[in-house]
Amino acid sequence: MKPTLFVLAAGMGSRYGGLKQLDGLGPNGETIMDYSIFDAIRGGFGKLVFVIRRSFETDFREKIVKKYEGHLPVEVVFQELDMLPAGFTCPEERVKPWGTNHAVLMGKDVINEPFAVINADDFYGRDSFAVIGKALAGMEGKSNEYCMVGYRVGNTLSESGSVARGVCETNAEGYLTSVVERTAIERIDGNIQFKDENDRMVTIPENTPVSMNMWGFTPDYFRYSEDYFVDFLKNNMGNLKSEYFIPLMVNHLIVNGKARVKVLDTTSKWFGVTYAADRQSVVDKIQALVDAGEYPAKLF
Repeated sequence: MKPTLFVLAAGMGSRYGGLKQLDGLGPNGETIMDYSIFDAIRGGFGKLVFVIRRSFETDFREKIVKKYEGHLPVEVVFQELDMLPAGFTCPEERVKPWGTNHAVLMGKDVINEPFAVINADDFYGRDSFAVIGKALAGMEGKSNEYCMVGYRVGNTLSESGSVARGVCETNAEGYLTSVVERTAIERIDGNIQFKDENDRMVTIPENTPVSMNMWGFTPDYFRYSEDYFVDFLKNNMGNLKSEYFIPLMVNHLIVNGKARVKVLDTTSKWFGVTYAADRQSVVDKIQALVDAGEYPAKLF
């Protein structure tokens, strides 16, 4: 059975003011997501699942889903604030979604095979999908053995300013021991640095693995996520800004010895539109990849 690609797209409507101007960055108006899906098909994925908000379902099916339906099976699931475990009610004042791992939970009824999770608007690159596709193909029938793509931090920076990244630490066997969210990472005088808790600048090596939210799981992950979400809600219901993030869940499993996460190296360069000023550079980078023969000029 081929792995599934699970695309987190519930934030799309708010970011793009509806889907009208879903940003066309490729030579024929392709979105960043189009490149991810094209690379996933090349990397051996066999199904596509999107998590979105109901409010833009019609628009999304019309503009997005239709494009891929001839290429592989597509499912759409929904993330809404009131989708909570029995016994919990969403506070009326809450407007913020419950976070990336809540979004992942929404796929539990349609995903029964190893799956990769990605953000809709990050450009991950061909090699990363080949790497995670291969790892997931070997995870069929297993449980408690997950993976993530660890990008080399030097391949993920923005020319327009500092970025936040989940800096990963691994053990001798290449398994994840922790992910720590670091803000204000940038290249200063040729060195990659970030600001630590005490406002000190710390230099990290070029190849330090960072998480760009590209994870590989098996279906047992849903059960763990449901159980831990109950604990999360008990502790955070009153905090209207609290979010149930994937690294929070993953760290919990690692710390409690319930699962292992292999960190996969990739040569891919990540890019995305972190700042408005990044847009033209992303257009140029995609065009360069098309010119180099990495992608056809028209994807779908």
